Amino acid sequence: MKTLSTQLSYFLQNKDIRQNLSILLKYVGALVAVIVVFTVIFHFIMLYAEGEEHSWITGLYWTLTVMSTLGFGDITFQSDIGRLFSVIVLITGIVMLLIVLPFAFIRFFYAPWLEAQIRSRAPRELPDDTEGHILLTARDAIAPGLITRLERDGIPYALIEPDPSIASAWHAEGLSVVVGEVDSQDTYRKLRVDRARLVLANRDDIVNTNVTLTVREAAPDVPIAAVADNEDAIDILELSGATHVLPLKRWLGEQLANRINALRAGLHPIGEYEDLRIAELPVHNTPLAGHTIRETQLREKTGVNIIGVWKRGQMEPARPNTELTDQCVPVVMGTDEQLEELDTILAIYDVNPNPVLLIGGGMVGSAAARALAEKEVPVHLVERERERCRQLRTVCTKVFHGDASDYHLLHEAGIDKAPSVLLTTNDDAINVYLTSYCRRLNPELRIVSRITHERNLDAIYRAGADFVLSYSTLGVDAVMSILNERELVVLGEGVDLFTRPLPASLYGTTLAESGIGAKTGLNVVAVKHNGEVVTRLPPDLRLKAGDELVMVGADEQLDTFVETYG
Repeated sequence: MKTLSTQLSYFLQNKDIRQNLSILLKYVGALVAVIVVFTVIFHFIMLYAEGEEHSWITGLYWTLTVMSTLGFGDITFQSDIGRLFSVIVLITGIVMLLIVLPFAFIRFFYAPWLEAQIRSRAPRELPDDTEGHILLTARDAIAPGLITRLERDGIPYALIEPDPSIASAWHAEGLSVVVGEVDSQDTYRKLRVDRARLVLANRDDIVNTNVTLTVREAAPDVPIAAVADNEDAIDILELSGATHVLPLKRWLGEQLANRINALRAGLHPIGEYEDLRIAELPVHNTPLAGHTIRETQLREKTGVNIIGVWKRGQMEPARPNTELTDQCVPVVMGTDEQLEELDTILAIYDVNPNPVLLIGGGMVGSAAARALAEKEVPVHLVERERERCRQLRTVCTKVFHGDASDYHLLHEAGIDKAPSVLLTTNDDAINVYLTSYCRRLNPELRIVSRITHERNLDAIYRAGADFVLSYSTLGVDAVMSILNERELVVLGEGVDLFTRPLPASLYGTTLAESGIGAKTGLNVVAVKHNGEVVTRLPPDLRLKAGDELVMVGADEQLDTFVETYG
């Protein structure tokens, strides 16, 4: 009864529903009036035209049977006027009872009631004992991947949605969603924000500022991560109380700029773990090409450890007999001194002083151009919007206004001799097309591109891209690095650096006996033991209780690890 009364109360609170019910009741009143009139007319026709006298109950009975088309035939008129009246009652009944009444009932009562039932499915608050949860303020490009990670790691979350209908649909999909306004303190109090692990403001800059101020009022100490689209919003969000500001579009441009080949061979820094640095090492036109990892002797010469090898979009484990081709990009880990030594050794190879070709001067493209300018890398920009060309004229070496699909324009921009091309348009179809086009024009190019939708990842790699990164992947990695309290490491699309406590089932086994690589596909790149990170991992290394595994691989491989070892 409590549930019924609650649903009825929610149902009647809606102004439109109350208006619909008023219309329905007026129609029912009109229908009752028509039935009463027909009952009275029946009584008089029977008395004066047929010479029969019937009770008022009989008149009501006849009227309802005729209007509902049941027509039992036990009471009939013999006169023409009586039969004409019967036809009128019959037609009126068909229209009012069989056509209009069901439609009105469905339109003004049942459909609103059903919608109210659906809208009330999603909860309005979280249980009182909720704690350590993550609050997401929008289901944007970041949210799906982030929710997958949170569910995998057993971290509770709640997605805030103001529209009850949308929230109910998401609730039916199995998402943990709560109905509420993102700018209301009452919403956050009901979501136990004071005991939350993190609040992610992932809407536009204006709304994110409002969310940050609102949350900070409700919970002064809760960590807040706010996404910033524009550079001007960073300071505003920080002043509003955001603990972490994530300028993802700028970071995406910088990450892409780190992955290109320019001027000479060398390392591309991509992150760090503890006191170790992680970098990529393109082997194009270096002595490493054509040799196996064992033959390169990088560990013996510099101390760095190869933790994986990129081969056209696929991260493969670093085996001693893995052959490095011109298209391979090993990922290495080591100290600053070790990486600097390796970078110095490779500095004389793959020399190409020609400018890098940048296609697209939007927010991501302009961030990439500025990152390259800081490294004193010459950049030729191809952009079809004149205003962007004007804004980036001082950043880029040269700016070419026009369509990137124009061969003559690309030829003039230097694609024939460029070491790399960077594609930063926000249209996946265009990026796939330009990847294939540029690969055909210059097979030696290193092509780095952004994508928006993960479904286009295979297509762009088939088109010839060497490295691809999406906004959503970067956003998920950024949030997870905050939750795990470590530096941001972006290895690439579909690959991540995982840290996991050693499962009890592996206590006392050696690395070879564990079979982690064979059973899961993950590559163990380091073991943290008593606070020390060990990167030299012989097969007979014995794993002990309290160790922490550092592994590289895909989300699906980590799921297999959890299922296999617990």
